[in-house]
Amino acid sequence: MTYTPVSTMKWFLWVVLVISLALCSANSISSYNHYRLPTALRPQKYYLRILTLLENPDDLRFAGSVQIVIEALENTRNITLHSKNLTIDESQITLRHISGAGSKDNCVSSTSVNPTHDYYILHTCRELLAGNVYTLCLPFSADLSRQLHGYYRSSYKDPVTNTTRWLSATQFEPAAARKAFPCFDEPGFKASFVVTLGYHKQFTGLSNMPVKEIKPHESLPNYVWCEFEQSVPMSTYLVAYSVNDFSFKPSTLPNGALFRTWARPNAIDQCDYAAQFGPKVLQYYEQFFGIKFPLPKIDQIALPDFSAGAMENWGLVTYRETTLLYSPTHSSLSDQQNLANVIAHELAHQWFGNLVTMKWWTDLWLNEGFATYVAGLGVQEIHPEWHSRDKGILTALITSFRLDSLVSSHPISRPIQMVTEIEESFDAISYQKGSAVLRMMHLFMGEESFRSGLKEYLQLYAYKNAEQDNLWQSLTSAAHQSGALAEHLYIKTIMDSWTLQTGYPVLNITRDYAAGSAKLTQERYLRNSQIPRAERVGCWWVPLSYTTQVEKHFNNTAPRAWMECSKTGESVPTTIDLLPGPEEWVIFNIQLSTPYKANYDARNWKLLIATLNSEEFQSIHVINRAQLIDDVLYFAWTGEQDYDTALQVTNYLQRERDLIPWKAALDNLKLLNRLLRQTPNFGLFKRYMKKLLTPIYEHLNGINDTFSSITQQDHVLLKTMVVNVACQYQVGDCVPKALAYYRNWRSEANPDESNPVPINLRSTVYCTAIAQGTEEDWDFLWSRFKKSNVGSEQQTILSSLGCSKEVRILQRFLERAFDPEGAIRKQDSLLSFQAVVSGEQGFPLAKNYLMENVDFMVAYYYPQTRSMARLLPPLCEQIATTNDLNEFRAFVNKSQQSLKGVQQAVQQSLETMVTNVQWMERNYPQILSSLQRNL
Repeated sequence: MTYTPVSTMKWFLWVVLVISLALCSANSISSYNHYRLPTALRPQKYYLRILTLLENPDDLRFAGSVQIVIEALENTRNITLHSKNLTIDESQITLRHISGAGSKDNCVSSTSVNPTHDYYILHTCRELLAGNVYTLCLPFSADLSRQLHGYYRSSYKDPVTNTTRWLSATQFEPAAARKAFPCFDEPGFKASFVVTLGYHKQFTGLSNMPVKEIKPHESLPNYVWCEFEQSVPMSTYLVAYSVNDFSFKPSTLPNGALFRTWARPNAIDQCDYAAQFGPKVLQYYEQFFGIKFPLPKIDQIALPDFSAGAMENWGLVTYRETTLLYSPTHSSLSDQQNLANVIAHELAHQWFGNLVTMKWWTDLWLNEGFATYVAGLGVQEIHPEWHSRDKGILTALITSFRLDSLVSSHPISRPIQMVTEIEESFDAISYQKGSAVLRMMHLFMGEESFRSGLKEYLQLYAYKNAEQDNLWQSLTSAAHQSGALAEHLYIKTIMDSWTLQTGYPVLNITRDYAAGSAKLTQERYLRNSQIPRAERVGCWWVPLSYTTQVEKHFNNTAPRAWMECSKTGESVPTTIDLLPGPEEWVIFNIQLSTPYKANYDARNWKLLIATLNSEEFQSIHVINRAQLIDDVLYFAWTGEQDYDTALQVTNYLQRERDLIPWKAALDNLKLLNRLLRQTPNFGLFKRYMKKLLTPIYEHLNGINDTFSSITQQDHVLLKTMVVNVACQYQVGDCVPKALAYYRNWRSEANPDESNPVPINLRSTVYCTAIAQGTEEDWDFLWSRFKKSNVGSEQQTILSSLGCSKEVRILQRFLERAFDPEGAIRKQDSLLSFQAVVSGEQGFPLAKNYLMENVDFMVAYYYPQTRSMARLLPPLCEQIATTNDLNEFRAFVNKSQQSLKGVQQAVQQSLETMVTNVQWMERNYPQILSSLQRNL
């Protein structure tokens, strides 16, 4: 069908002209400078009309109006709300009185702004009176943003016509609704929304609610207005809309909400898995929370350009293509599991975050920690064969332990005063540590009281806002009612010690073998060993689960005792009695039920090492085997144990055939690799790694494609992980066989249609071939990237392209990664940089690239400071000399202005480098002699 862009553009130019004439450019600067909005007014409802023009790629714009129904709670002479980068036609602003006593007429006499907090302040002709209701109407317009924030543009290539197709999408969390329409842009200001989208009829409009009515535009030929049903009360950051030409897969369950999965037409065949998994997990949550999904429909949409992994907008969940689309012929099992986790996470938010929302960003973790934890339960329910819950627990703990062992970490619940601080809170502490402390609470409360407490909380605060204390209240009452918690204990007392202070404890467990007892003390664990013990303060309420060599009660995670804190917050040493004699070990923290580290006296470690290195090693629960590895390698790092003890623990891996302990070991050993590969004695470490890896590599039949005969799904992941590391250390035939797979692929007549490399080994094969190969090998893979239609495959390729050892090739790859007009989308530039910086040859290149281009890179990601912050960890993990540390410090001092949005990440990076330098000075000679003794 044809349409007439000329008449459209004439109309739009007229709008722009009127707006530019009417715009009052001399807004005064407001004196109101508090970071929170005043509380005199509350929005009740928004009528939002937005016309989006997508036909001229050089001028993608939107224009609209918002009518806000506002209740006055106190008398006030001004209306303060948020607006950022919007052109507001001030001559068209209206303010009407619609109910309550007093004068019917009002108007706006002047406006002012506060650019620090994005306030747009309207000063009224007459006072707004408490108890009265008003409507404020504001017309606005702007370009569709080029940043992946606010109301922004995205595009994809139509393979049939070879043309670029444009679409629009929103990303408002945490504070970007204000870039799309003037609003009260804080989570506490919930209101109903009636959204009406205007667009060319060749497109589809989507928003949070179902379509109510579509009618022709009054003056634009071939344009329509699409009005959606009124929403339930919700926060501005959850409003969402998109204009696109996508297709969808329907997958509604009986008695369930209408469920659709959307993608660009040439990727709709990759929606099958998400369309099948999504409704199942939604149904599981309805049963788990005991509350039906509150909306009549839910759409999930895969966007070609998207900054986060996904976003839980109520009723219209937005995803990166890699987190929603799955291709059985291109995506690995690991890709599929990640995708399931993301969908489960976003759908958990429909209750935790959307139905009940935090009052302020201080409690962001209530959204993210809960969604992370409950997603694990949802995936486990639908795919029990994956055993993904145990892997999820370990990932959460390993990730948060690393970050939280820094002085520069932060509490789970933290004060927030600036938008950049909100961005910084989307990290492993909110998500992973938040998830770990919730699991701890679930385990010590038990299933019944945990679920009934959650249900009470969700019903009590439905469509409202809450803070963590409200949740603690509901859970305490449920725990006391069921007898799961002694009457003198309160969830708030216990959980505040985990959410309001930074860090986590190490429990020092010293046994008295003659008396059959153990004394437990706690202190904060820090990786910076130069911080004196007196400063490692803090006290955590620790539920103590433990078992002995004879008992082996590894399924009983309920606390047998508590480590308590005094009223003034000091740690109280605890004694555990009735322990066995000197021939039996004790293990604390069954299945890692609580986020702490356990350090034992020398004898207990010896007993544990003896069992691990015997045929009886499986008598210790698999998660506790992973715990012992993770804990002892941490203690060796900081000097609380020596590397002889640590390597005697890891020696047992030659027997280990389970995924979880191997994951714990390889995550820790990778850090040692990054430091030792810069030294002349790296060969010793490589020999030790070969010794550990050879037995399991051979047990799994090497790099041969045996996946179809593997019955346990987690063994697929184990083989994927082991083969990947085996090729890095040249174990067995790993490298020559990987190169043979790649050569076979290169010799295919049509390599984009036919790929003989096993799906689960592609990451390893590509990286090995690029590391060992020629420029032609690199160019071949780059061509496959550009022609790929599958997001997960593109990510695998980008990660592998950084494996090259050729400086010139890596430099070219870095430049392509940050080319705004290039083939690598902005969201994937981070992946490309991380791939380069992680390699031995790429590290100095990527470090110099960051230092020389920091201003450009900050501007490139703005306002997504999260992306900028994620460039730093793989860089700082490799800096281990005083010279390199001083160079980075000088760079930080010189670039303070550019890096001001990522100060937390910079501090954490500097501290990590300091601990690396300490490690080299203290441990390098010791680990060399330990490695020699253990070869």
